[in-house]
Amino acid sequence: MRGPWALTKRAQYALVYQQGSTYIDSLIVMKALPNGLNLSRYGFSVTKKVGKAVQRNRLKRLLREIIHLQLVKPGWDIVFVVRREAVTADYHQLEKAVIKLLTQAKLITKGDETASAKVN
Repeated sequence: MRGPWALTKRAQYALVYQQGSTYIDSLIVMKALPNGLNLSRYGFSVTKKVGKAVQRNRLKRLLREIIHLQLVKPGWDIVFVVRREAVTADYHQLEKAVIKLLTQAKLITKGDETASAKVN
């Protein structure tokens, strides 16, 4: 079962693809669209061109873990489209690419702001 943070419907993906802003890296392409909710939702697009099922599932698991460890601003639908070059990348290379894309989109929050907000 998927959590509330997951994009699950084809229409949700289509909306982000059509209206979202695009940010590009050599390993991943990110599309982001404001959703008006109190949480950000994520989706991962890994086509068969990337590799066999084991490789595709590995990439999705790694990206899911990377995203859960990031402090992302709420209120966004984000789709990560994995490129073929990502198959040979390790966790740290993927993490660097995701952080770069989230920073470009100004979707990453600073740890200090979040920590002080939690204390209050």
